[in-house]
Amino acid sequence: MENSEIVTVKDLIKRYPIGKGEFTALNGIDLTFGTGEFAGIVGPSGSGKTTLLNIIGSLDIPTEGSVVVLGKSIRELNHKQAALLRRKHMGFIFQTFNLLPVYTVYENVEFPLLLLKLSAAEKKKAVMDSLEWLGLTDKMKSRPAQLSGGECQRVAIARAMVKKPELVLADEPTANLDSENSHHILQTMENLNKDLQTTFIFATHDDKVIKYLKRKILIEDGKVSADDVITN
Repeated sequence: MENSEIVTVKDLIKRYPIGKGEFTALNGIDLTFGTGEFAGIVGPSGSGKTTLLNIIGSLDIPTEGSVVVLGKSIRELNHKQAALLRRKHMGFIFQTFNLLPVYTVYENVEFPLLLLKLSAAEKKKAVMDSLEWLGLTDKMKSRPAQLSGGECQRVAIARAMVKKPELVLADEPTANLDSENSHHILQTMENLNKDLQTTFIFATHDDKVIKYLKRKILIEDGKVSADDVITN
C-alpha cells in the first residue's frame, strides 16, 4: 500500500507551560506514515491525539524530537514556509466544518485554490471534479445555511480534496453527524483514499470512524501504547 514515507515522527515531545510548571502532551512518539494509508490516532480526550495531528499539520511545533512531512522538517519551517506546505500539499477536515457562510458551496470549495497559480479553467475543473466526487454538483449554488450537517461536511471534504493533496488530516470529522451521515462520509473518504492514493490520518475516539481504519494507533497519556494494521 505504501510506496514512500509521507510523515516521519521521531522522539517527539511536546510540552506546554501551565502556571509555573509544564504539561507534557506528547512524550516520545515514534511513527511513520506512508503513501495511501488510511490511519487513525485514537484515544480518550486529553491523550494527545489532536496535538499530534496539529504538529503533523505544521499548526504547532515540537518541543523536542523531529517531525518530517513530505521531506520538510516542521521545526525548521518559518510561518510562511509552513503555510506554503499546508497550502500546496495538505487538506484539513474539522468537526466544525469551518465553511464560510456568505459564500456558495462552489466558492467554499474553490477557496484553497485562490492562492495557487492556476488558470481560471484549471480552477473550475478542479472544483467541479471535487464537487462531483462528493455528489454536490446540484448544491454548488447553495450556501452553508441551506445545507444539512452531512452536506456541510461533504463540502468540507470537497474543499480539502480540491487540490488533490498528498495528505489529509481529519480531526473528529464525524463528531457532529448522525450514524447514517457518518458512514456515508467515511465511505466517501475511503473511496478517495483508494482512487487518489491520498494519505488520510484521523484523530478520533469515534467507534464509527475506527471501524473504517486500516491502521489504528492508540495513544494514552501522550505515548503510543499500540499500533495495529487492520487487514479485514
